[in-house]
Amino acid sequence: MKLPDYPFTAWRFEVRPGIAMSYLDEGPRDAPVVLMLHGNPSWNFYWRHLVLALRERYRCIVPDHVGMGLSDKPDDAPDASPRYVYTLESRIADLTRLLDKLEIDEPLTLAVHDWGGMIGFGWAQAHARQVARLVITNTAAFPLPAAKSLPWQLRFGRDSKLGALAIRRFNAFAAGAARQGVVRPMTPEVRAAYVAPYDSWRNRIATLRFVQDIPLRESDAAFARVAAAGKRLHGFADRPAIIGWGLKDFVFDHLFLEGFARALPNAEVHAYADAGHYVMEDKHEVLAPAIRAFLDRTQA
Repeated sequence: MKLPDYPFTAWRFEVRPGIAMSYLDEGPRDAPVVLMLHGNPSWNFYWRHLVLALRERYRCIVPDHVGMGLSDKPDDAPDASPRYVYTLESRIADLTRLLDKLEIDEPLTLAVHDWGGMIGFGWAQAHARQVARLVITNTAAFPLPAAKSLPWQLRFGRDSKLGALAIRRFNAFAAGAARQGVVRPMTPEVRAAYVAPYDSWRNRIATLRFVQDIPLRESDAAFARVAAAGKRLHGFADRPAIIGWGLKDFVFDHLFLEGFARALPNAEVHAYADAGHYVMEDKHEVLAPAIRAFLDRTQA
């Protein structure tokens, strides 16, 4: 399948025994690193326009989380071999292993979207010195704001067997996001690229497990890590930051944007009333150049 605006060759490495992680490594190997982390139900395809805008001058590292994109999609049944436990802690450990494998220990730019924020800021709790700059797009690094309830679509997938069935059997989450996550409709080719990795019951396991891992209460597995990240978010206020936000996102809405703006009061904010959750789809023509200019301007 030919992917629109995606002239990249993916690399793979064994992140755990028998489980391969796919990632992009574009740009000069001695250039400043930009680490881009996607969320659910997308994959590194989300970042393609930014990679194209940056790879001449920056080294773009863009992984597919296990179970997503071009990475392996192992089962999590107790008797599965290899077996993968789909939790936030697993994602943070995988990211650490990838950067160790690539021998990246210098300061980098952390770019995040959706679950990429919780993964990236979770990793940053132990690697704060490596975070030189931030690129933040429709994401979270703290628990659900008190003024917001979890949208019914997510609660349906998270907490009900029928919702889980819709995600695994009918690809409801990935297909729905490709339509509802934008204001400007995706072309059929782009929409097909977003859902292509999730073409079977087996290959949709991570899109469901991410939803089921959404932390709402202290008893949820990811809650403590996300709460800790939120408490430490203000500690990055001295780093250059740019925020690109689609205001039509019904999940990561203005309340999440306000949370980041409070913690990072010096951030450069680009908020778009005519963009949705996939802000890099709706606004890549203006947002990718803005991010490139921000990086060029703030490069030490």
